[in-house]
Amino acid sequence: MTETNSSPVLAGPIGDCCVQGVKHTGEPAGKTISIADVPIYLSEPPSPQEGRKKVILYFPDAYGPFFVNAKLLQDFYASQGFYVLGIDYFLGDPIHLHLDSPDFDRAAWVAKSQKQAEEAVPKWLKAVTELYGQDSVYNAVGYCFGGPYAIQAAALENVVSVAFAHPSRLNEDHFKNLTKPLLMACAEIDNTFPPASRRRAVDILAEKKLPYHLQLFSGVAHGFGTRGDLNVENSRKSV
Repeated sequence: MTETNSSPVLAGPIGDCCVQGVKHTGEPAGKTISIADVPIYLSEPPSPQEGRKKVILYFPDAYGPFFVNAKLLQDFYASQGFYVLGIDYFLGDPIHLHLDSPDFDRAAWVAKSQKQAEEAVPKWLKAVTELYGQDSVYNAVGYCFGGPYAIQAAALENVVSVAFAHPSRLNEDHFKNLTKPLLMACAEIDNTFPPASRRRAVDILAEKKLPYHLQLFSGVAHGFGTRGDLNVENSRKSV
C-alpha cells in the first residue's frame, strides 16, 4: 500500500518503542505454510467449527509472525475458533534479527520492508480469499507495522471488521477511507500514536458515523499487545 504523503500523519514511523518489549515463553501450535509465495504462520481451531469459517488476517509488527510472542497470540485467536493466517511480509528478515548489530540501518530496513509488504499484501489477500472462499468471514488485525495493511484489507467485501493495536504509519486518509467497523487498542504511553492523534482519529470516525470501539490501557506503552511483560499484572491484563 503506497503511503499518502499529503494526508496529515496520525501514527508516526517505526521508532525505538516499536522494538522494545519482553520475549514470551510457550509452545506454539501452528505451522508454517506458503500462500502466493509468501511465508505464512497458520494456526487453526483445535476442533472443527460449525457454520461459516471465521478467518483472522494477521498483520504482524516488526518482529514478524514467526516470533514466539506472535505465534502464541495467533494460537490464542485460533483457540477461540478462528483460522489465523499471519503474513511474513518481511520474508524471513524481521527487525529483531538486527537489533544487536551496531551497523543496523533501521531506516533502510523499514523502506525495504514497506516495499515488500506493498508488493506481497494484495496478491496474498487475493489468494487467501480464493483459498478460504467467499463464504468465510474475514477479520483483519494489525499490530504496529501491520496497522496500515489491516485497514487496507478492509476494502475486501468479505472483511467484516478491522482491529489494530499501537499502530504506526497511519494518516488521516486511512480513517477517512475506512468503511468497516474498527477496534482500536491503544496505549496510554505512546509517542507513535499519541493522544492528540487518537482524538483526531475518533473525530474522523464519529463524523463518518462509522462504528468504532476504543480501548485505552493505562500504564502500558507502545508494543503492549505483542511484547508486554506478562509478569506485571497490569501489562498481562492488557494483552
